[in-house]
Amino acid sequence: MGKALLLSALLFLFGLQSMAQETPKAEVFGGYQYTRLNIEGSGLNFNGWNASVAGNINKNFGIAADFGAAYKSESGASLNIYTYTFGPVVSLNHEGIVNPFVHALFGGAHASASLTGVGSASANGFTMMMGGGVDVKLAPHIAVRMVQADWLYYHIQGVSESKNVRISTGIVFRF
Repeated sequence: MGKALLLSALLFLFGLQSMAQETPKAEVFGGYQYTRLNIEGSGLNFNGWNASVAGNINKNFGIAADFGAAYKSESGASLNIYTYTFGPVVSLNHEGIVNPFVHALFGGAHASASLTGVGSASANGFTMMMGGGVDVKLAPHIAVRMVQADWLYYHIQGVSESKNVRISTGIVFRF
C-alpha cells in the first residue's frame, strides 16, 4: 500500500512538472499603459490601460486581440483614444522563465475630445502597432509582463502620425 501511494505521488509530481512546461493555449493580459503621441507636432503624454487575449497555435506562434485606452486631461480639455487591434504574435521561449515576444497588430482607433463649455467631437480611424515585450513567469499560470513597447501609427480623419510609442506593464494569466 505504501509503495503504491509513493508511486502515485511521484507520477502526480511528474505530471505537474510536465504540465508546467506545456505551451499555454491562451493568455490574458491586463495592465497599465503609458502612451506618447505626436499630434500635429506636439508631444502629448497619456495614461491608461491595456488588455489583450492571445490564443497560441504552437509554442512559437499565436494570434492576439489587443485593446487599450489612453486618457489626457488638462485645463478643461480632455482627449481619449481607444484602440482595438489584432494580429500575429511570435513567442521565443514559452517553456522558460523569461519569454520575449514580438507582435504586429492592425485595427482601429476611436478618438474623442471635449472642451468644457465648448463641446465635444469624435472620430474613428486606422491604427497599427509593431513591437514586443518580455514576460517573466511567476508560477505555472501567472507571469508579469515586465515591459511591452510598441511603435504606434494612426490615421484618423486625414491626419496620420507615426512618431508615437506605447509602453505597458501588468499581469498575464496563462491557461
